[in-house]
Amino acid sequence: MSENTRKMTGARAIIECLYEENVEVIFGYPGGALLQIYDEIYKSDLRHILVRHEQAAAHAAEGYARATGKVGVCLATSGPGATNLVTGIANAYMDSIPMVALTGQVPRSMIGNDAFQEANITGITMPITKHNYLVQDAKDLPRIIKEAFHIASTGRPGPVLIDLPKDITTEEIEFSYPDKVDLKGYKPTYKGNLQQVKRAASAIEKAHRPLIYAGGGILGSNASEELLQFAEHIQTPVTTTLTGIGGFPTQHPLYIGMPGMHGTKYANYAIQECDLLIAVGARFDDRVTGKLASFASNAKILHIDIDPAEISKNIKVDIPIVGDAKNILSSLNKYVNPVEHETRKEWLDRIEGWKKSYPLHYVGEQDGLKPQYIIEQVYEACKDAIIVTEVGQHQMWAAQYYKFSQPRSFITSGGLGTMGYGYPAAIGAKVGKPDRVVFNIAGDGSFQMNSQEIATAVQNDIPVIVAIMNNGYLGMVRQWQELFFEKRYSHTCIRDSVDFVKLAQAYGAVGIRVEKTSEVKPALEKAMDSGKPVIIDFIVECEENVSPMVPAGAPINEILDLERKE
Repeated sequence: MSENTRKMTGARAIIECLYEENVEVIFGYPGGALLQIYDEIYKSDLRHILVRHEQAAAHAAEGYARATGKVGVCLATSGPGATNLVTGIANAYMDSIPMVALTGQVPRSMIGNDAFQEANITGITMPITKHNYLVQDAKDLPRIIKEAFHIASTGRPGPVLIDLPKDITTEEIEFSYPDKVDLKGYKPTYKGNLQQVKRAASAIEKAHRPLIYAGGGILGSNASEELLQFAEHIQTPVTTTLTGIGGFPTQHPLYIGMPGMHGTKYANYAIQECDLLIAVGARFDDRVTGKLASFASNAKILHIDIDPAEISKNIKVDIPIVGDAKNILSSLNKYVNPVEHETRKEWLDRIEGWKKSYPLHYVGEQDGLKPQYIIEQVYEACKDAIIVTEVGQHQMWAAQYYKFSQPRSFITSGGLGTMGYGYPAAIGAKVGKPDRVVFNIAGDGSFQMNSQEIATAVQNDIPVIVAIMNNGYLGMVRQWQELFFEKRYSHTCIRDSVDFVKLAQAYGAVGIRVEKTSEVKPALEKAMDSGKPVIIDFIVECEENVSPMVPAGAPINEILDLERKE
């Protein structure tokens, strides 16, 4: 313990703990159980962003964490305030994002009595948090908050929730912040077993058709530089999962795009034809693997992951290495002998042939304004933007058609696939990286789930640009209905449900409508020059499909080409 102790209330202690953890901003919404805490926030110089819905607080905290690499913090009151955080917490858990969620709770004497605005939030979130706490004694606050930040940001990152009974916040304690954390049951492995590293090095040197399959763990461990060195060191192509995009430069000659359901044909073909699959910080998600029995069936599997629970969970692994991706890739760069390009020439030429034969492509504007074209123009307008997406077709087009050169530039909901995620996450990303241009690529369905956050952006002068791919449908569901349900578009048409330009103006933001290809570039330039929150309503072709596509449960080399013919 520090020698400096001071007497203060639990509410003040919480603020002091946040200072100790170098928290710069919290996203929240007040309520009765948080009155003492919000009074202390009022007295402090801690930046607080008032959202318009608690779900947005969790998503904004996650967007901030993804953009900065720091722990995101959100705050909500008891009962419905806490339960409104649940979707955002689950999203962070699925995608391994460091977050601390603080929730109000009824006084300790009333817990379990169905008191007003009571919910058992620790019970509710037990399956979707890395750990959670119900504070029973105010003097435990410094230790618990120190542990929460440590757990959230170490090992495999994830969300931690701290439930704060109201009377805890008024109780006085002698405040002293711990210098360190010692959790006997929590000791993440960071350095890989040397014998396993040497086994991996031998397998890599013997492989004729190796392939690197990198996931979000590359970003979580800040291992992008090591991954680039590793790929060039062993002259091996790289495919990145949806949440791994940006972890490897997408214009690098060794990059072959995203794999899986809406991945490139050449990435999927490479997985099926490789003889060694080097998985780094990836969890073999079903959207990547398709039919498990046929996934990478010609390959030995080398899996590097900090979470031992992921090893052989979905795919049987031949060479497991548990540890931090950054450390293990650094070790492999030392133990693997450099491989000349000529040694891999046959394999690389084969992949290059697939790239030329099966490029990502779409039919031009004669069928209407194309969302793929808009994504390309967003890239041309700003090549180093942070791109945040909602969930749906537009998400896949953003992943396919924007070119990413640096890590933490693509922020999206991967595992949970949360509609309404993008706009609050973009607000969080812009707060964390105020000097970067932030685009939220949205669908007209997803955007409406949290469109009230325009008020948050306007009130706090957070100039996020929203590009809505407005096709009048819940596009991804409609695509499945077209392909597998004989075009029975059951409750997926939302055409003319809202005037987004008027909605933007009602909140005090800039609203722009674009209906022609010629209007795209001027609209993007106007948005970037405005310095204000902007909503651009792009009226796109209503039945455009995401292509390629692998049907659910099929092998990933059984690919549908859904390009609409001229």
